[in-house]
Amino acid sequence: MFDTLRRVISYAKPYIAYLVSTIIFAVAGVGLSLLVPVFIGDAVDCCIGKGTVDFDDLKKIVIELAVMVVASGIFQWIMSLCTNKLAFLTIRDMRADIFNKLERVPLKYIDGHTKGELTSRVINDIEIISDGLLQGFTQFFSSIMTIAGTLIFMMFINFRIALVVVIMTPLSFIAASKITKASHDSYMKQSRLRGDMVGLAEEMAGNQKIVKAFVYDKRAMERFDVINKDYGKIGIKATFLSSITNPVTRFVNGMIYASVGLLGALGVTGSVGFVGAMTVGKLTSFLSFSNQYTKPFNEISGVFAELQNAVASAQRVFNVLDETEVPDDSSKEKLTECDGSLSFESVRFSYNPEVELIKNFTLDVKSGQKIAIVGPTGCGKSTIINLLLRFYDIDSGRITVSGKDVDTVTRDSLRSQFGMVLQETWIFTGTVAENIAYGMPDATHEQIIQASKAVYAHGFIKRLPNGYDTVISEDSGLSQGQKQLICIARIMLMSPPMLILDEATSSIDLRTEHRIQKAFTKLMDGRTSFIIAHRLSTIKHSDTILVMKNGNIIEQGSHNELMQESGFYAELYNSQFAT
Repeated sequence: MFDTLRRVISYAKPYIAYLVSTIIFAVAGVGLSLLVPVFIGDAVDCCIGKGTVDFDDLKKIVIELAVMVVASGIFQWIMSLCTNKLAFLTIRDMRADIFNKLERVPLKYIDGHTKGELTSRVINDIEIISDGLLQGFTQFFSSIMTIAGTLIFMMFINFRIALVVVIMTPLSFIAASKITKASHDSYMKQSRLRGDMVGLAEEMAGNQKIVKAFVYDKRAMERFDVINKDYGKIGIKATFLSSITNPVTRFVNGMIYASVGLLGALGVTGSVGFVGAMTVGKLTSFLSFSNQYTKPFNEISGVFAELQNAVASAQRVFNVLDETEVPDDSSKEKLTECDGSLSFESVRFSYNPEVELIKNFTLDVKSGQKIAIVGPTGCGKSTIINLLLRFYDIDSGRITVSGKDVDTVTRDSLRSQFGMVLQETWIFTGTVAENIAYGMPDATHEQIIQASKAVYAHGFIKRLPNGYDTVISEDSGLSQGQKQLICIARIMLMSPPMLILDEATSSIDLRTEHRIQKAFTKLMDGRTSFIIAHRLSTIKHSDTILVMKNGNIIEQGSHNELMQESGFYAELYNSQFAT
């Protein structure tokens, strides 16, 4: 817990000026507020006795008291302002760090977590850190200052009674610490369930058509109810454990206040010599200080409850920040020239070490060849692409591009040699032109139009409300096929030396697909191309067809050659055209 707190505080170091200002104004504001009981006690002593009210001194005290109250309020307002600046600047940096971290972690980490869970850590957990840790600092620091200040004043007024207060104080700390420790685990589990809930909600909302089509509504609600009930149960437990801190400390503080009142009254009447003589005004001041002294313990107990929740959220955030990053390879050679040749040499790879996938995979591709990869689901087709682009690193073996081992060149320069169109489309919020120029932001408007015409996207784009300046997004109403055309136009604009088409035309009608195949044929001319396809009619004219099964190439050759062999490929092909 303390290590987590130290890490959060380390984020505040660049804004030390706000922290120092917070401390200065807290000392000034709390200091002035602590003088108020002293002046109230003096005012009471001015009124003791029939017909002996000192109105001149009383008037002076009231004016000074009013000035102190106003000044204390101003100082504490400035303190809160500085603390808010400190808090929001700190969590801004923390949120930026976790976002940048997600850009640098291996892809397997992203694949291993739901989008909702990661979103929850970036947004919800950091907001909780702000509320529970950073903004709670104001209340916590003010409370500590108040406790220390009131104790000093009480010592000056009556050392003996103050000593009784100090002796009874540890009871509040003992009670709070025991309860805080018990509630920590509950808040940790609550944070995990919150992430699960956000992930499920995002999954259901983002795929509502599928949910409705498969009548999954009831089961989705049942899944959500299970998590929601668990979240409610653990939330009640965590809240109960943390909330009993306040009444327990209030009870202890009430005992302290009652003891002070009793001993102070005995001192005023002179009944007990141990207490020492006190005036009514001094007793009034002491009781006021005693109340101020015990009140911060109640506030601190509330801060502890928020602190537990915030620490749990901070640990989730730091778990992401502590993840192993993809090693920096900026010092490696950049792959600037590529002739399109590549090879896989005895490559082995598994997502799960216990389940072997790619085994002794060997492939030699010459420049300009069009390579089609086919096979049943899960045979390793897309995995080959993941390894080629180094989204995942191989377990053993070697991959070369233009004769250079991919491990010896930078990832960015390697990936810049490929243009990739996936089955899943991705459209970001922006204009159509910006989406097409995603990989080539300096492209001219004419180049964008030319690329769109080449993939037969120009027609539907011109029919949009503002043409190429129309703002679109994933939910903008475009069909899946139209989104795919925009994605294909991106690659057409970049014109990279090597192409990867992973079911790139699966969402497009047959007439448009026929046209795009012509465009791809023109684009692939002289370029090495990898085509992953389930629709085998689209890869009949490939130079080489690789037939994969269980991570290995079991057949290799042209379409005609493989059909003559009457093997696994012929069986797949004939099954698609069986009547």
